[in-house]
Amino acid sequence: MKRRQILGFLGIAVAGLLLAIGLPLVSPSPGIAQSSTNIIVSAASSLKDALEEIKPLYQQSKSNINISYNFGASGALQQQIEQGAPADIFISAAKKQVDALEQKGLLLPGSRTNLANNSLVLIVAQDVVGISSFSNLINSNIKKIAIGEPRSVPAGQYGEEVLKNLKLYDQLKSKFVFGNNVRQVLAAVESGNAQAGIVYATDAKTSNKVKVVVTAEEKLHSPIVYPVAVIKGSKNISAAKQFVQFLSGSQAKTVLRKYGFIV
Repeated sequence: MKRRQILGFLGIAVAGLLLAIGLPLVSPSPGIAQSSTNIIVSAASSLKDALEEIKPLYQQSKSNINISYNFGASGALQQQIEQGAPADIFISAAKKQVDALEQKGLLLPGSRTNLANNSLVLIVAQDVVGISSFSNLINSNIKKIAIGEPRSVPAGQYGEEVLKNLKLYDQLKSKFVFGNNVRQVLAAVESGNAQAGIVYATDAKTSNKVKVVVTAEEKLHSPIVYPVAVIKGSKNISAAKQFVQFLSGSQAKTVLRKYGFIV
């Protein structure tokens, strides 16, 4: 018998023996890493600091889940999702944008919940004096007031509501400097490009360059609520639902409270 045939018969015999005693023919390599899943979270800019801190907490137990954030104005993020931009989760700073996506059937049914609430404040630079109320903004020495673009930035929408309810809007609108998101409004006051600005209490809390002079009464604006929902077209629905659930848990709530959110 030729040597090649003998080796062939021996190979078959060994394979048969391994199968008979239940051992696999090929053992998996221990070096193969567990496959990872990437979740894209489109979230309102005012959540940036809190969500960045929440991410590593989540990954302590879900190391195979990578969280990618897309921060921006809620209205702009809504439009991105409507136009097919990749997103697994949407967290808005107002109900309006989530309502719109829900009406268009773009949210996973039953996945929507409210993450947190916030309050609205008037801020000025640390060295500004003489401003203690919204009515002081009509003073001639106040030339520029930073406010979010109301059509796309919920903080701007709330600010507009406050000023209209206080009968100040028409007197102040010529002073407005619009920001594309609430963090731009904060930056305008920090840099001195505006003497005052209207932002969330949580944004003011992140800066040592500004001070809060007054908090808007809740009756002057719509409730400031942060709805969160899974996008129906997500390719990672199970992982997205798990992260939303984590955001409602005690660890995430502790972080949200730390940054001034009401949960």
